[in-house]
Amino acid sequence: MNHVLSGLAANPALPSELVDRLIAVADADLAVDLAGREDLTHAQAVALFARDGRNGVRLAREGRLTAADVDPVARPDTALALLDEGSGSPEWARLFAADPVAERREKLAACPGLPADVVERLAADPDPDVVAELALWTVPETAAGLAEHPHAEVRRAVAANEATPAHILAALVTGEGLPPARHCQVCDREATSFTHDPECPRPDCDLLPGASCDGSHESTVHDIQVAALRNPATPTEAVVRFADHPSTMLRWTLAARPDLPPQVCARLAADPVPGVRADLAENPATGEDVIRVLAGDPDVHVRRSLARHPRVPLDVLTELARTAKVGATLLPRIAAATPAEIKELARSPDPAARMLAAQRRDLPPQIRDALASDPDARVVKSVAPHPGLTEDRLLAMVDRHGSRVHAKAAVNPGASAALLEHLARQAPPGQKVFREIARHPNATAPVLLSCLADARARPVAAAHPALPPRVIVELLSDPDRQVAEAAAGNPSLPPAVMTRLVTGVDGPFTNGG
Repeated sequence: MNHVLSGLAANPALPSELVDRLIAVADADLAVDLAGREDLTHAQAVALFARDGRNGVRLAREGRLTAADVDPVARPDTALALLDEGSGSPEWARLFAADPVAERREKLAACPGLPADVVERLAADPDPDVVAELALWTVPETAAGLAEHPHAEVRRAVAANEATPAHILAALVTGEGLPPARHCQVCDREATSFTHDPECPRPDCDLLPGASCDGSHESTVHDIQVAALRNPATPTEAVVRFADHPSTMLRWTLAARPDLPPQVCARLAADPVPGVRADLAENPATGEDVIRVLAGDPDVHVRRSLARHPRVPLDVLTELARTAKVGATLLPRIAAATPAEIKELARSPDPAARMLAAQRRDLPPQIRDALASDPDARVVKSVAPHPGLTEDRLLAMVDRHGSRVHAKAAVNPGASAALLEHLARQAPPGQKVFREIARHPNATAPVLLSCLADARARPVAAAHPALPPRVIVELLSDPDRQVAEAAAGNPSLPPAVMTRLVTGVDGPFTNGG
């Protein structure tokens, strides 16, 4: 793979005529890079598709190819991608419905807006995987009919389809009112009774660990119940019975449903499995009483999940920020906090509360500036990326707290070139601050040159358009392929050099040209 040409193929400043020349000589790797260009014209997409048809699916999904550009017999995957995007011909659907390759019929079954005769044919397909794919995406009427399909895998797909009518989903949960399934993936392949060994030595076996069938298709029935519990269209009254089920997976799936009644939340809060309690903790259905119970959970993952609850009380959230290491992130409850609540948090004597407020990026100037002057470095680090901070204030933050806030100050959109240069001079080698400086739009040539001395910042700096063209050209020969590729993708690479790279007139570049 030519990493320089790969970078050049993605260069947004590459002239259209050079894109054409690269398409004409592209190998498989270069074709992938060219297919990702946002400015690719329709004519170029067609030429690239003709050069390497393996990019057809991507080009079709991005709207760069039309039905007129594709032969469904020669390029079935591309034609199926167009059908999936609603841009294919109905006759293609009929062609693929009769295709002897089951994988193509399966892909067709997932496409929207299929003609009625194609849907009918796919619903009667002899391959249950094809019918299951149809059941997963089809309209309510078809899904309801497929709920009685003799293969349990098809019923599992019906249970996962959000268009399936609610009464059908309830029936799939209980099995009541439906004829028993006659087949599943396990008994299709193995004599019953059978349980799949998790350490199965057969390399061609794709049954899931623990899959089993004693004639009742029990593992697939369990999967049907899991799919129905995950489906928001399944009625609440049909799923609450699983709060005490012996299956951990069913209880875990139930705990994430946003329609749980309070009494079910209370029962799940005492579940012995931390993962169940963690999903419940983040669930918007969980009320304040249960939230306060979970705030004292011994498992730190449960408490971290609780911090992401959209209505967690602020006093609970402050305690969680102190004890559960929730991270430097804007939590949903803080994003939705009122101005009065933000003001209260910012004035709290507890630095954990002030850190929470500091994550907002729409703070009133008075609160923003007060947090920027906070004596606690963690608070200052949280507010440092906030837009609107003056250069003097950012400099004061850096001088007061040193390397603890360097990287976050470098992220600030208003960081000036002078501040970035100051940070580069202050920071010890190998710090993340060099990477942040190297990607900042205000970085100047002198500071970028200093970033090139840092191994991890070097590829980032090589792509910065403020880097001097002479240096960019020199970096094309860098021994680090990431650096060379980044330099080739730099929009400030001189056009004459771009031309020479494409035409191959000269050898390796060591200086400007």
